[in-house]
Amino acid sequence: MSLTEQSATELLQLLNQGEISSVELTQSYLDQIEAKDSQIGAFLRIDAKAALARAADIDTRRQSGKPLGKLAGLPVAVKDVLCDTETKTTCASRMLENFRPPYDSTVVAKLKAADAVLIGRTNMDEFAMGGSTENSAFQITRNPWDLERAPGGSSGGAAACVAGGMAPLSIGTDTGGSIRQPAGLCGVVGLKPTYGRVSRYGLVAFASSLDQVGPLANTTEDAALLLETIAGHDPLDSTSLDVPVPEYTATINRPLEGLRIGVVREHFATGLDPEVESAVRDAIKVYESLGATVKEISLPHSKYAVATYYVIAPSEASSNLARYDGVHFGHRHSQLSVPDPTSNSLVEMYRCSRSEGFGPEVKRRIMLGAYALSAGYYDAYYLKALKVRRLIRQDFDTAFEQVDLIASPVTAEPAFKIGQLADDPLSMYLVDLYTVSANLAGLPGVSLPCGFSSSGLPIGLQLQAKPLAEETLLRGAHMYQKATDWQSRKLDQLK
Repeated sequence: MSLTEQSATELLQLLNQGEISSVELTQSYLDQIEAKDSQIGAFLRIDAKAALARAADIDTRRQSGKPLGKLAGLPVAVKDVLCDTETKTTCASRMLENFRPPYDSTVVAKLKAADAVLIGRTNMDEFAMGGSTENSAFQITRNPWDLERAPGGSSGGAAACVAGGMAPLSIGTDTGGSIRQPAGLCGVVGLKPTYGRVSRYGLVAFASSLDQVGPLANTTEDAALLLETIAGHDPLDSTSLDVPVPEYTATINRPLEGLRIGVVREHFATGLDPEVESAVRDAIKVYESLGATVKEISLPHSKYAVATYYVIAPSEASSNLARYDGVHFGHRHSQLSVPDPTSNSLVEMYRCSRSEGFGPEVKRRIMLGAYALSAGYYDAYYLKALKVRRLIRQDFDTAFEQVDLIASPVTAEPAFKIGQLADDPLSMYLVDLYTVSANLAGLPGVSLPCGFSSSGLPIGLQLQAKPLAEETLLRGAHMYQKATDWQSRKLDQLK
């Protein structure tokens, strides 16, 4: 078995035992990127020289017996939405094409402190708005299982690089399913933490009350390792929760006794692909064989989740993206680089700069949000959406009085073809049907492989837990992974 086919946990053990060097490991992944990424397009930027230099420094410190961080020598890919002083942060947008942050995001700072080797910046839907990674201003990312299909989004590059064996770990963000959905479509593990569990400082905002940073990996153990590294209170983020972070890796192998799993009645309705339903129901049977109690539950307001999300998220986006005006931040129209504040050229510069800098999907969401927040419509749309959001959270609170975990599909069908939904925004938005509720309610959720379609595409199982119950979530997910072998199936070749 080659190095790039092993889990991050296994690789870290080999590094700590001195059986491999970080330079050797980093070079192995760089070789994989060179061989595969021209077809997949998972990365926007790779700095091989800097990655190898960092790996060499870690090797030197390891040999000298100096203290090392939790991830010492492991390559980690980072979605291009988290600020890093050592590279540009573009959010896959022309608006920030040349932006170099003056500070590190807290997550990037924690990765550096943990001695991770930051191997590259992954592609995404522009400003994290999209579910297919087709909305990047720079390139389309393809699903490693079938190059004609989308990897999901907006963290499509982060999922595809792990699925394609080009990084053992990656960092994504999840606003309405943007970690879990691509993880499900690419056959990897993706975890969205509780809102506030991981700092958002230095994360370029899409929807501030929904955004959360989390790990993508090949196994639940690897996801636990990465979450343990990046989680924790941050005084720089006012929404960060000041609660202890459990040692997830120390407890993940302990089975959950008396596990109660809820199956949502509304999630198995018309529109769910029969193969997806069969795989998810088979996964639930595995839990029953492990001694879990399965109970049907109801989330009656879940049918309003997508509509609620697509009022709240665009509203917050229109506010957050107002700063990109060509003066304070972002691309400026070249012909109006020195506007005359006494004339209409200033307004024209704003208009031209934003028209050139933003792509179609970002513009669509800005307009949706601006409309929902406008005078005369605020109460009818935004305020009402906030009230429904509260009802959705109450449904989950009631459900978690009866169960420990909620099991459901991640998506209604396996990976769709590139371009299939490009001209149908509503159908694209409905891809998030099973994932947006967790963001609206601030809950943790994880996607893990639970089967394959007849055409060989991965199918994902989603588990959700009550707020701050990531330990229960990871232990429950790991129980399933130990009892099955879906996660060990490797890509034989790029199709």
